[in-house]
Amino acid sequence: MIRNIFWAGDSIVKKNTIETFPQTGIGQVMYLYLQPDVKVYNYAENGRSTKTFIEEGRLDQIDTEIGKQDFLFIQFGHNDENEDITRHTDAYGDYQKNLKQFITTAEKRGAYPVLLTPLYQHLFDSRGLIQDKVHGAYPDAMKELADELNVPCIDLCESSKNLLAKMGDEPSKKWFMHLKPGEYKNYPDGLADNTHLKYEGLW
Repeated sequence: MIRNIFWAGDSIVKKNTIETFPQTGIGQVMYLYLQPDVKVYNYAENGRSTKTFIEEGRLDQIDTEIGKQDFLFIQFGHNDENEDITRHTDAYGDYQKNLKQFITTAEKRGAYPVLLTPLYQHLFDSRGLIQDKVHGAYPDAMKELADELNVPCIDLCESSKNLLAKMGDEPSKKWFMHLKPGEYKNYPDGLADNTHLKYEGLW
């Protein structure tokens, strides 16, 4: 029986506020699929990699609160692949090492870790075909670690890639933060963001 669900990750799963509307994180709407007595604690934050999430003490905070039979959902990759040295980790180096730390934190408390590969980006080529390997080796590195440690892994990267390819370039823009000038108060000049989802992208 699920008691609590904790989220560790970046802007893809973050709980947004009115200041960033209509951007919507995956963890933000999870409660719609849960029994009312299950609580969700979302520690995801914009721009965080496994490295910076740990360095800022966010995993330590989860460690003090997570307990037996809770779940820890772990979604990283977008910022680990960033060339910024303050965030970057190597896919088969510190990325896997840090993910192991998240897994250990959950398991030592009797909680269940679940890995999620990064969401695929809305990137199509001039022929209208979805671009390949936009996240490089990071999804495979996470899946291989999951197999090694016998931890569940939701391959969000592959499933979202397939869905985007099926839907096509223009129709799938409605799922992402592609905004017209003046359409939303928070983005008066509009936006063409191929990474972050709107509410429509979560169904």
